Amino acid sequence: MITPSEDKSPMNTTFANNAKTFILLGGLTALVMFCGTLLGGRNGIWIGLAIAAVTNMGAYFFSAKLALASAGAQQVGPDHPLYGIVKQLADRANLPMPGVYVSPEQAPNAFATGRNPQNAAVCATQGLLDFLTPQQVAGVMAHELSHVKHRDILITSVAATIGGAISALGYMFMWGGGGDRRGEDAPNPIAGLLVMLLGPLAAGLIQMAISRQREFAADTEGANLCGDPMWLATALERIHAGAARIPMDVNPAFNSMYIAEPKSLSNTMASLFQTHPPLEKRLLNLIGRESTELVG
Repeated sequence: MITPSEDKSPMNTTFANNAKTFILLGGLTALVMFCGTLLGGRNGIWIGLAIAAVTNMGAYFFSAKLALASAGAQQVGPDHPLYGIVKQLADRANLPMPGVYVSPEQAPNAFATGRNPQNAAVCATQGLLDFLTPQQVAGVMAHELSHVKHRDILITSVAATIGGAISALGYMFMWGGGGDRRGEDAPNPIAGLLVMLLGPLAAGLIQMAISRQREFAADTEGANLCGDPMWLATALERIHAGAARIPMDVNPAFNSMYIAEPKSLSNTMASLFQTHPPLEKRLLNLIGRESTELVG
């Protein structure tokens, strides 16, 4: 059972995490405007955004079904222990009851999906249920419900749309978009090549940074929701240890949905493209410790 908790939410930390997210979104918007101006003036900006919006709209509306299907997840009802844990947490968070699913994957992990709280679903792998205590499972589910509460799927979809616009602008330049213009309004070919090569890279780095900030925010909110940050902190340790032993074969498009990277990326360059912060930083955010030896 989950015991009632006092409101221990570190508001300053939550505000800082949210502020960083919106600063990064602003930077991504500025980047697409800059790239669009270089390649196609104001028309370039709107064309790129329109192309990216159309391509990402389907993902926004259908990502829940695709993610659950890719994980082989099956819905469970009130007779399943996971359902009871999620029900208590959803009631405490004043959220509609989401769909509750279990994936047969043996690696311990979990994710939330759905475009809004009314269409949300949470999923735990069988490995998570087997490997974690009920309190640790509650910490994980509290984290996932925090994503639902703060509409993080929408935020990441907006980031993907803006980032996709930059890629679209690069393809427009590659295939001659704007090439018929003459004079001062003609695109600089060197600038165009830089946008084509470096624009998507820069956008990807910002998108990953946004995803990491949303993870920090969900950790903070989830710890408060379940009532004890140690439940989530020790769960994260077990999940990371399990991921090292049993990596999941997950479509990269769904990486950001999971509570931890399905596959470990240890080197410095690869970590720039991680959708989640390093474990040590998450523990520091939760309990003020960098130790990774919390679980006995």
